[in-house]
Amino acid sequence: MEAVLADLDHAPIEEPLRATLAFLRKVTRDYESVTADDVRQLLALGVTPSQVEDALSVAFAFNVITRLADTFEFEVGSRASFDAGARSLLARGYR
Repeated sequence: MEAVLADLDHAPIEEPLRATLAFLRKVTRDYESVTADDVRQLLALGVTPSQVEDALSVAFAFNVITRLADTFEFEVGSRASFDAGARSLLARGYR
């Protein structure tokens, strides 16, 4: 993951994943230039239509969450609060 974040073009990952991540970056940062050819390129690399849809759905959710958090100036809890929440979920599950 660190290699992908540091340099997507040279990270040790398979080309379909690299292309999907580059596509998501384009959708997020330069959405006005996204075309059907961008999706066709993914499909030509073996990415399935379902995988494209899943990737777009996840990116959409995170983009909306990030924009809302920025807009409303949400504060992220401390590492200790995340650890406490994880322990609680592991012990009691989601209820």
